[in-house]
Amino acid sequence: MEANTENKHIGLAGANVYWQDSPIGTITKGNGTFSIPYSEEYNKLIISYVGFQSDTLTVDEPKMIHHWLQPSNQLDEVVVEQEREAVQKTIFSAQNVVTINSAELLKAACCNLSESFETNPAIDVNFNDALTGTKQIQMLGLTSPYLLITQENIPMVRGASQAFGLTFTPGTWVESIQITKGAGSVVNGYESISGQINTELQKPFADVPVFVNGYANLNGRLELNTHLNTKLSDKWSTGLYLHGNRRDIEVDNNDDGFLDTPLANQINVMNRWQYQNPEKGWVSFFNVRFLNDEKQVGETDFDPDTDRFTTNAWGSEIDTRRFDGSLKLGYVFPELPFQSFGFQASYSNHAQDSYYGFNTYDIDHESIYSNLIFNSILGNTKHQFKTGLTAAYDGYDELVNGQTFSRSDRSAGAFFEYSYTNLEKLSLTAGLRFDTHNRLGNFFTPRLHVRYTPWEKGSLRGSFGLGRRAANIFAENQRMFASARTIQLDGNGGNIYGFDAEKAVNFGFGFIQRFSLFERSGDFSIDFYRTDFENQVVVDWENPREVRFSNLDGKSFANSLQVEFNHEILPKVELRTAYKYYDVKTDFQTGLFQKPLQAEHRFFANLGYNTSPKENGSQWRFDYTLNILGEQRLPNTDANPVDFQLGDFADGYSLMNAQVTKVFSNKFEVYIGGENLTNFRQPNPVLGANDPFGTNFDTTIVYAPIFGRMLYMGFRFKS
Repeated sequence: MEANTENKHIGLAGANVYWQDSPIGTITKGNGTFSIPYSEEYNKLIISYVGFQSDTLTVDEPKMIHHWLQPSNQLDEVVVEQEREAVQKTIFSAQNVVTINSAELLKAACCNLSESFETNPAIDVNFNDALTGTKQIQMLGLTSPYLLITQENIPMVRGASQAFGLTFTPGTWVESIQITKGAGSVVNGYESISGQINTELQKPFADVPVFVNGYANLNGRLELNTHLNTKLSDKWSTGLYLHGNRRDIEVDNNDDGFLDTPLANQINVMNRWQYQNPEKGWVSFFNVRFLNDEKQVGETDFDPDTDRFTTNAWGSEIDTRRFDGSLKLGYVFPELPFQSFGFQASYSNHAQDSYYGFNTYDIDHESIYSNLIFNSILGNTKHQFKTGLTAAYDGYDELVNGQTFSRSDRSAGAFFEYSYTNLEKLSLTAGLRFDTHNRLGNFFTPRLHVRYTPWEKGSLRGSFGLGRRAANIFAENQRMFASARTIQLDGNGGNIYGFDAEKAVNFGFGFIQRFSLFERSGDFSIDFYRTDFENQVVVDWENPREVRFSNLDGKSFANSLQVEFNHEILPKVELRTAYKYYDVKTDFQTGLFQKPLQAEHRFFANLGYNTSPKENGSQWRFDYTLNILGEQRLPNTDANPVDFQLGDFADGYSLMNAQVTKVFSNKFEVYIGGENLTNFRQPNPVLGANDPFGTNFDTTIVYAPIFGRMLYMGFRFKS
C-alpha cells in the first residue's frame, strides 16, 4: 500500500514481492494484496515498486502482513552498499546475460575493450594476424561481425571500425559489460545474430573526481589514462577522459625480420556530460570523442619515408581518424513511474588510410543512428512492453587497390517487444520488428526468449531469433591484404559488392543451477546454441594463392556447447572453469570443412584470491588464468612449395596469465602481471618472410601467440 499525507491507504498494483536470495516471488494484485509461499529457509521479504522506497521485512512465521511504502521523493537519501560479484549471472532474466563489472576488469591489464575478456569464458579471444597484434573476439563460434557490439545500447563497432574498433575503447573507461548469448533484443536492431556485447561507460556523477592509470610492458608499450570529473551542480556533471598509448621499440623475438608487434601511437579524448533531475523525471547523457590512431607494421628495417611502395623492404601503415558523438535522453513519468520514453542518437565519421606492401585500402564511413523507445505496462508490471522507431544511415567510400566502392545504406524500422515476468516460475520476452532497407529490402525480425524455474535456484532458458546484416567484406577481412593472395569477388548481382545480404537463424537453450557447498556459493551451467545461415558471404582462403568471396552455396552452421562450473572453493578463493566445444562448418569451393583456425575443444580456468581489505582499503589481490586450446584446422597450403606447407592441423597448446595487485589504500594501488607465461610461440607465423614480395608471402595463418612472454606493470590512483 501507499501511505499519503491524508492518511488514506492506496493499494499498489504490480509491486514486486520476493524472498531475498531466492527465486520465490510474486506481484501484488490490483488492490495491492499478495500471497507468497513461506519457507523457514528465508526470512527476509523484500517489497519494491518504481518510485517508492524499497523495504525489507523480517518474517519468522506465516502471517498476515500490512505494509506501507513511502514515495522515494519524500525520503532523505539512503545509500545501501553491497559488494557486487565481479561476474554476475541472472537466473530471473529471460535472456542469457552475463555482466562483467569493473572488479573483473581489474584482474588483467585490460588496456582496451578487446583485452577485457581474458578472464571470462563467455567470449573467446583469438589472434588475428602476424602483423598488427590485434585480438579478435568470438562468441558461439562466430567472429565479431556477427555480434552486435554497442556502447550504452547504441551500435558502436561496425562497418569501418570492425577490424580495430574494440581497441578504440580504453579499459578504464568501462564501468561494466553485458554479454547476451543468442539473438538480442529487437529494440537494438536486426543485426545481432550470435549475441550482443554492450559496454556501459563510467558515469561522471558516480566516477571519482580524478583517476590516473599508468601502464608499461616489456614490449615497449606505454599507456596513460586520466579521468577528470566535475560536478557542476546538483543536476549537471561532466567528465574529461584522456587516453594515450605509444610503442616505439622494435621487437622481433622470433628473428624472422618482421615486427612482432606494431609501432603505434594513439590519442583518444572524450568529453561526457550527464544531467539528472529525478524530481522531474529527466536523465540524459551527451558524449563527444576524437581519436587518432597510427600503426606501422612490417619488416624491422622498413622506413616509410624511403621504402613505401618500393621493394626495399615490406611495410604497412594504418592511420585512423575518428570523430563520434552520442545523445541519450530519458524521461520517467512522475505520476506513472512504470512508464517512460527514451531517445538515442549518434553520429560518427571514421576515416582510415592504409597500405599493406603494394596493396592499398582506404575507407571513409559516415554513420547516423536514432532510436525512439516508449516503455509502459499492460494492466500491471508483470506485463510490460517496449515499442519505438529506428532510423539509420551509413555512407561508405572505399578505395581497394585503385578500385572505388561506394554505397549508401538507409533503413527505417518499427519494433514491439512484450515481456512477462513472474519471479517465481516464468518470464518471457517476445519481440518483432519490421524494417525497410534500400539494399536488404523489407523484412520482419522475430525474437523470443523464455525462462522457466523448475526448482529452487535453478533456471532453464530457451531462445530463438533471426538476424540480417550487410557484410563489409574488405573492412572485416583487412588481414588478407597482408599477403600475396589475389582477391576474387564471385558476386551474383546482389546489392552489396555484388552479394546478397547475410541471413541466419539462431536458437539454443541453457540451464543454470546455483548451490551452496561447504557454506560457500557456486553455480553450474550448460549452454547449447546453433546458428544456421540461410545466406552468408563465404570467405574462402583454402587456395594459398587467393582469397575468394562468394555467396553461400550449400551449408554453413555453428554449434556451440559450453559447460561451466564456478565455486568459492576456500574462503575468498574463487574458481571458475569452463569447457567449450565448437562444431563450425561451411561449404567452401572444395567441400564442407571446419572453419579454419577454430579450435573444436577449449578449456578455461580462472583462480582468484583476495585478502580481506583493511580499514584504509589495503589488500592483496591474486589472479591466475589458464586457457587450453585443442588442435585447429589450417587452411590448405598444399599448392605451396614443400618449405611453405603447414599441414592440415596445428597442435593444441596452453596459455597462462597471472596478475598480482597490491592495494595500498583506497586511493592508490600497483599491479604487476604476465601473459603467456610459458613463452609459447607459433613457429613460422609469417610464411615467405625471406621474400615478402614473392608468391608465398602470407601473414594471415595465425593460430597462437607470436610475441611470446609479455610482462607488464602499472598503477592506479584516484581521489
